[in-house]
This record gives sequence, structure tokens and C-alpha cells, in this order.
Amino acid sequence: MREITFLSLYEYFISHINEISKLSLEHIYLVIVPVLIAMCVAIPLGILLTRKESISRPILGIIGAIETIPGLALLIFMIPLFGLGNRPAIVALFLYSLLPILRNTYAGIKGVSQGLLEAGKGMGMTGFQLLTYVELPIAFPVIMAGIRTAIVVIIGWATLAAFIGGGGLGVLIVSGLGMSNMRRVLSGAIPAAIMAIIAEYLLEYLEKIITPKGLRINKR
Repeated sequence: MREITFLSLYEYFISHINEISKLSLEHIYLVIVPVLIAMCVAIPLGILLTRKESISRPILGIIGAIETIPGLALLIFMIPLFGLGNRPAIVALFLYSLLPILRNTYAGIKGVSQGLLEAGKGMGMTGFQLLTYVELPIAFPVIMAGIRTAIVVIIGWATLAAFIGGGGLGVLIVSGLGMSNMRRVLSGAIPAAIMAIIAEYLLEYLEKIITPKGLRINKR
């Protein structure tokens, strides 16, 4: 195997910049779509579970069990249902995104002080108003932490999509392993790692902007 130097890796990046850019965009697509769908499902479901305690533990247990299935195995399970390509990968990544968002939504809303809720009720606020103006704003940092966790994890899991004919940076990693070409492997692994770091900082910044000023007191 050819020795890898910073210069040789840089030259490989430059010579394959179009391919890397195209696959990076595909990778972003494979991350954003399942996480957005998971948010649309997990946040309302998490709110519902705080109102229906009798079903909260079974549902959280079932979704938690999905997380224990190895990523590649779950992707392979999707093939008979959805075939090869990005579609089964998106479904599998959606399932992996559910738990952190659902769990944090549930925990964030359950963590709201009962005193605040009683005060709101005493002011004549309806259940919807309490949810909108009290519970969700207070729970927002916790919910955002779940979304951040989901996105960072899915950026890594999305590289496995290449094993079932999907796109993304995993194509470079899988083909590089097949050719014993570590420069090609790193040309997929390094952008994925950088993408995860950038996503973490961008979402943290977004959280600070959106969080109401009154809830930033204890934040750095």
C-alpha cells in the first residue's frame, strides 16, 4: 500500500474535488431528510407521551430496542422492503434518529416545573397555551440537544448507505477499502468528520439564537 503523506492526500483531494463535492451533497441529503422526518414524528409523539404515561414506557422501550440493532444489519433488513439505494438508507436512518429526539422531547417537557404549570393554569391559560408558551420554550434546549445528537450520529451512520447501493461519502470509503486505497478512504472519512464538527457548532449557535433570553441566564 502506498505511503500516505499530507501532500499526497491533498493532491488526491484536489484531483477528485468534483466527486468528493457531489458525494458530500448526497451525504447531507441522507442526513437532513431522515432527521427532519424524525423531528416531525418524534416531537409530537414525545409531547403525546407526556400526556399518556401508560404508553410512554412501552413506546420508548420499542424505539430504544431499534437502537440496539447494528447499523449495517438494519440497512440490510430494509432491502426486501425498499430495494437498494438511498430509500432503504433513509428509512433506516430515520429509525436511528427517532430515539434521541423522542427521549429528549419527553424528558424536556417532563422536566418543566409543576409550579410554573400551576401558575399558568391559575392565569387562565389553556392546555395548548401552556404547551406553546411554557413547556416547549423551557424544554427547547433539551429537545435541541436530542436533535444535535441525532444529526451527529446520523452523519456517521450515513456512510454505511454505500453498502446497500446508496450514495454519500461512504461510497469513497467502501470503494477505497475494496481497492486498498487509503487516500480514497480518507477522502470520504475526513469530510464526514468535518461535517459532524461543523453541524455540532452550527446547531449549538442556532440553539443560542432561538432560546429565549430569559432561559440563557445559566448558559455560557
